[in-house]
Order: sequence, then C-alpha cells, then structure tokens
Amino acid sequence: MRSFTKFFSSVRLAIILLILITLASVLGTLIPQGRSAAEYTARYGSLSGFFTTLQLTRLYRSPWYLGLLVLFALNIVVCSLTRIGAKWRKAFGPAEPVDAQSLMTSKVKNRFRLSLALGEAGDRVTRLLRARRYRVSRDGSGGRVFLLARKKRLGGLGSDVVHLGLLVILAGGLISGLAGRRSDLALREGETAAVPGAAFSVRLDKFETEYYPQGGVKDWKSTVSVIENGAAVASRVVEVNHPLTHRGVSFYQTSYGYDWDAPRLGLEVRKRADASFMRPVTLKPGETVAIDDPDLSRISVRGFVPDFVIGEGSQVQSRSNEPRNPAALVEAWKGEERVFAGWVFAKYPDFGEGHTGAGAPSPLAVVLKTYDAAPYSVLQAARDPGANFIWLGSLLVTAGLFLAFYWPPREVRVVLEEAQGRVEVTAAGRAAKGRDAFQAEFDGIFEEVRRAS
Repeated sequence: MRSFTKFFSSVRLAIILLILITLASVLGTLIPQGRSAAEYTARYGSLSGFFTTLQLTRLYRSPWYLGLLVLFALNIVVCSLTRIGAKWRKAFGPAEPVDAQSLMTSKVKNRFRLSLALGEAGDRVTRLLRARRYRVSRDGSGGRVFLLARKKRLGGLGSDVVHLGLLVILAGGLISGLAGRRSDLALREGETAAVPGAAFSVRLDKFETEYYPQGGVKDWKSTVSVIENGAAVASRVVEVNHPLTHRGVSFYQTSYGYDWDAPRLGLEVRKRADASFMRPVTLKPGETVAIDDPDLSRISVRGFVPDFVIGEGSQVQSRSNEPRNPAALVEAWKGEERVFAGWVFAKYPDFGEGHTGAGAPSPLAVVLKTYDAAPYSVLQAARDPGANFIWLGSLLVTAGLFLAFYWPPREVRVVLEEAQGRVEVTAAGRAAKGRDAFQAEFDGIFEEVRRAS
C-alpha cells in the first residue's frame, strides 16, 4: 500500500502524464476528428492508415487517451489525500500549547514584559490581533496563556483547490469523451436535416462565403433556423467561432463545399470542318440534350469531377472537392453513331481529343466553358455534456491559484507567562509569502502591545 501511495503521489509521474496528455491533445487539435476515411485518405495519403490505427482520428474517445486521463486523476487524488489532513489541521485545528523557548527559534519573533495582570495582558494581545483580522484561539491555565492567531487560512489550501478543479476538468473530459456526440451536417440552401440524438431539425436559409482581396477565404456565414414541430423557433448567423446553441447542442461552422453530384455544365460544341458552327449546350451529368443538326443529333454528359486525376488502377477520380481541374466525360451521337467520346477539361481545352467508337478522329470539338454547382455548408452538431464540468473546473483552478498566490496564510503564536509580578510575552509568527510585509505587521502589533502597558 505504501509503494502504491508513493508511486501515485509522485510529482514526476504527474509531469510525465501531463506532458503526454498535452502532446496527445495537440495532435487531436491538428488532426480533424471524426471525419470519413475518404477525407483522411485525400488529406494524409498513406499516413491515414497509421492515424486510424493509433485512433488519432477519434482521439478523445480512444481507450488510451481516456486511460491517461484516469491515471492523471488518480495521481491527483492520491497526492491530495496524502497532504490534505495535515494542511486542514494546520489551518483549522485547535490551538495546542507550546513552550516559549521553542518560539524563540523562529525567524519572526519577539519577547518582552508587561506590567499587567495575566488576564488583562491576554485580552489586550487578543484584541490587537483581532483588529488586524486574525482569528484567535486561546488556551491556558495556572499562570500561563497560549494564543494561536491565524488569518487567510484558506490560502494554505490553494493547491488543493487547484487539484479539485483539475479533477472536475478531467471528469468533464471523460464525460465528453464517453457521452459526447459530434456529427457533420452538409446542407444546401433551403434544406432541412434532423439533428442526430435531438428532437429538432435545422434548416440552412442562406450560405455566404467572404473572400479576401487576394482571393483567399475570409469567412463562411450560414443563416440557420431551428425547426421544432414544423415551425422555426430560433434563427441566427453561424460563423467560425460563433456557434448556435439550442437545447444543449451547439452548431459550429466547419467548412463548405459544392454539390458536384449535380452541377450545371456549360458546353460549346464546334465542328472541325465548319469554323462558323458553334452550339452552346447546358446540362447536368446524366442528362441528354437533343440537337437539331444533320451531323449531330444529341449530346450527353456521363460524368464530372471537380479535380481530375488518374488514381490507382487507372481509375479517374477527384483529388479534392475544389474545382482545381474540372473535367466532364462527354458523348455525342449522330443517330446511332457515336461521333464524340472523351474527357474535356475546362482549364485545358486543347488537351486530348474525342474519338469515335471506330477510333477515327472526331469531327467535333467540345469545350467545357462553365461549371456551376450549388454550394453547401457543413455544420458540426456537437453535444458536449462535460462542458459545464470543464467550466466549473476552470473556475476552481482560477480560485485555487488566487488563494495560493494572493491569499497567503499568516500565523502568530503567543505565550504569556507570569514572572516576578509581571507578564512575559513571547511571540513568533510565520507566513507562506510576503515575509517582509508580515514582519512589518508583526512588529507593529507587538510594538502597540508594548506601548499600551
């Protein structure tokens, strides 16, 4: 039992655990949590598997991270319990008589005699100490009186209040990790989605993206309404770091995107043999548009990717959700004869040529001119039942630090003894901090006692 207590009350263990928890939390901040496997693969490539294996993509729910929190909490509890008894007795325990000679070993001390009766001298010292806001305990009989004066007694428990605050914060972290819920909602304007685990829905009324003059994204703004029983009960603009909270669920603006599953594509169809021929066509992937022309009866788009790249297995895929290299797979027909088939690129209109089924060069040239997709906003719905515990713990830590640094305890012990018809006063004091100020206060008190005689 003693070895257990010694190990878990170790300051070295606390430092090691604190460093590990801090480093893990930094990783949890740098690595987005709870995203899809495809997003991690697109962002981190081969490292995504390593992150998933170590559970860095769901860090705050991982057993090893929660285990670190439990060990740190156990370290704090054992450390506090081994010290709290002595601290409490020192701050609030009864006065225990000491001999005058032992007081003279203190650094802050004084000894003198008064021409007063023992009771009157004790009353006078008590009155002056209480005037300085000391709480005075008195004991003694038979020609001897002992006084114990203390103030700012809670200052000695400042570190224990900090420990309690840390335990409450850790409890909040454990509750959030085990019972918290986070989910991403991708909403288009006018679209409503049910909130997982809640009895209400949210609707995206408007989405805006603000840009810097240089072209970078400055801010995302989503005007969101909360829907209960078919009616809007709350509405506000959600921005980064400005969430909407309703019934314990907070909605954060995390990202945005475009609905590339149903973009509107603007194509231009030209004939290589007729420079004057140009036919604009607007359609969506999967649509076919009829064209009244002897050499062209219909045109269709079989697929679209916003960021074209050839992936593993020579498969076409999108490298990202941003329109960095938009491309459309187009087919054109003359009756039952396919006269154009191939990928066309908006940023590289002359790259590659379409071919007919027979492999002959196509008589047509197709250019991807426009690619418009409805934007959508990604809101994270987060239920964090441990948040209030974390706030409470933070307040306790702040209060504990205040007590420890700005409310240092002070103690004065006084022995009064009858000696040759007079009263000999022996006093000693100690302070955790501000010893120069305490020395001045101590000297002032007993100089006033001496003058009063």
